[in-house]
Amino acid sequence: MNAEPPGGRKAVAVWCIGVAVYFVAVIFRTSLGVAGLEAADRFHVNASALSTFSLLQLLVYAGMQVPVGLMVDRLGTKKVLTLGAVLFTAGQVGFALSPSYGMALAARALLGCGDAMTFISVLRLGTRWFPARRGPLMAQLAGLVGMAGNLVSTLVLAPVLHGLGWVPAFAGSAVAGLIVLVPLVLFLRDHPEGHEPPPAARGAGGFVRRQIRDSWREPGTRLGLWVHFTTQFPAMVFLLLWGMPFLVEAQGLSRTTAGGLLTLVVAANMGFGLVYGQLIGRRPGARLPLALGTVGVTALLWASVLVHPGDRAPMWLLVTLCVVLGTCGPASMIGFDFARPANPAERQGTASGITNMGGFLASMTTLLAVGVLLDATGDDYRIAFSSVFAVELLGLTQVLRLAPRALARERETLTVTAAAGGSPRKAPRPAPR
Repeated sequence: MNAEPPGGRKAVAVWCIGVAVYFVAVIFRTSLGVAGLEAADRFHVNASALSTFSLLQLLVYAGMQVPVGLMVDRLGTKKVLTLGAVLFTAGQVGFALSPSYGMALAARALLGCGDAMTFISVLRLGTRWFPARRGPLMAQLAGLVGMAGNLVSTLVLAPVLHGLGWVPAFAGSAVAGLIVLVPLVLFLRDHPEGHEPPPAARGAGGFVRRQIRDSWREPGTRLGLWVHFTTQFPAMVFLLLWGMPFLVEAQGLSRTTAGGLLTLVVAANMGFGLVYGQLIGRRPGARLPLALGTVGVTALLWASVLVHPGDRAPMWLLVTLCVVLGTCGPASMIGFDFARPANPAERQGTASGITNMGGFLASMTTLLAVGVLLDATGDDYRIAFSSVFAVELLGLTQVLRLAPRALARERETLTVTAAAGGSPRKAPRPAPR
């Protein structure tokens, strides 16, 4: 077997099928972000109950990440992506037709389960079909496609929702899930010919325990989780649920203007994704400074908006905040760039699943905290959004704690690989500390 997959046009075609499925999953995932106020009216719920929609969806998503990583390593990408597409399409249809709050919650949970199976699968396609040096760029491009799905929610689904109503908007969008299933089933392949997974990846005894244990032992995997945790959630919380209510109710903007600012977050994310991917691909040493810089600037802009004198922040400050929030998604992808070189090919799914839990755990925590604080303070958004700083501080302390060990371990691995003439074997494990 060749040391690295070749890439090329066939790799791009297969990868595009996978990211198309992820694209649709993100549309479904973020569809509630433009329908938060309508959902509150439709199901007659308060802020805490409204946040439960996104909270449950993220809880399912985060809880599924390690099992999905194991499934991808064991079953392959195609089977997992196919199951995911079926589940998130059924969840979107169920959400459209749900007559009650409880049934709507169940539908969002089903959607979250299917959604959880997409991104890890797409990352796996990238590592199986493209050379390692393309890894950071392919991961950022996958994130960019996901943000394009968010853009569709804002620009397409929101007008349809306001013009045609709840059921046509959500049930109509579910057709996209059926469309992407066709090329997925007919044409997607797990890996190029001659690049099958090593036999050890398909072993039976103790597979789950071994995969999780070996992935977690690598400090690069743990650092990846905490980088993802610390960087992703500010934009996720803003786009997934609380951005529209904050801009409309706290900042006094029209829905059209607020929708434009949400679109700006997505557009900035897409632009920064290309920059981050190219920069990290060429200069791996930029990973940690970029991640830490993103956290610092995000905290600074949120603080500036929340402490600004007067009832409302000026438009230029809100625009700047939305542009900076656009860096959070690309920065979260850096977590995978720490986990990827720390693990061999047969553990990439599991390691990616562990890493991907981070941002969604942080988002889930903050979504709930904002909803509870809004109810407790009579919709004081300044107090509610201050929870962002507490979650960032927790993640930042863990990143700074793990970074020296993870980077030292990565250097050891690269040294041994170079000494072995490019053979992808791991460095001897240091003694436990």
